[in-house]
Amino acid sequence: MRLAVTGATGFVGGAVCRAAEARGWQVHAYGSRSWDITAGPLTDPPAVDAVVHCAAAVTDWGSPAQIRRVNVSGTRNVLETFPDARFVHMSSASVYDPFRPTTSAVESTAPVSRYLTAYGATKAEAEGVVLARPDSVVLRPHAVYGPGDPTLLPRVLSAIRGRTLFLVGDGQAPQSLTSIDNLAQASLLACTGRPGVYNVADSSPVVLESAVRDLLRERGLDVRIRHLPLRLAWSLAAVAEPVWRLAGRATPPRLTRYAISHLAHERTLDITAARTHLGYKPAPTSFAGAATW
Repeated sequence: MRLAVTGATGFVGGAVCRAAEARGWQVHAYGSRSWDITAGPLTDPPAVDAVVHCAAAVTDWGSPAQIRRVNVSGTRNVLETFPDARFVHMSSASVYDPFRPTTSAVESTAPVSRYLTAYGATKAEAEGVVLARPDSVVLRPHAVYGPGDPTLLPRVLSAIRGRTLFLVGDGQAPQSLTSIDNLAQASLLACTGRPGVYNVADSSPVVLESAVRDLLRERGLDVRIRHLPLRLAWSLAAVAEPVWRLAGRATPPRLTRYAISHLAHERTLDITAARTHLGYKPAPTSFAGAATW
């Protein structure tokens, strides 16, 4: 199998490259330094059987125009570069409705018409671009974690103040998490499996507070978990976000409505389609080894 991977120097793309190489596949790896996907298609691309497109602006902050350039225009450029290859697009569970709980969501319930951030909106738009081409696959993971995690683990650790961690809501919201190993497995299966849209998550959901406690325990952290009322947190975030933007802050406030929408409400995914049509066999959620992440 000859495979091209975009975003290959990132968390997800790097894992896909390593998994493919472990299978003996020939991998053409593209990071932002070797190919700026917003600049246009490659002029002399290699012949490949499949592309796993992981390059993206993964952020709930920043310029909407720049996020769209990467997530939509960049995706078009990758499609144009490899017109005859199986196209596997790394999307996100952020395409589901952020204003209501996601309960065992099936793929047909997204995209929707409203989003909190440019990230969710552009990932939804990019899905439409990809699915306009036959023989394409869209993958929708949620809360990807594992060694090298640049988002979920740092966000949890940065929220610790002293020896206290505040969770929004009661902490009992079920969550479908996606380990990086499970996501890499699904990505390679998608290179030859049935075209379509697939949720990708661990074998079963977990309760948020229990998962956080397991993660903290594995990290060796003695942290007290307290709870912040959901309405209060949402109001604080709604005030903080425009203030941060007006001040030109490069990083988001500690509380954003996007983060709250994903962690304070149920976000569970039905993975029946991936199991049935891709042969996906996910492992359960585990933070074993998180002390070294």
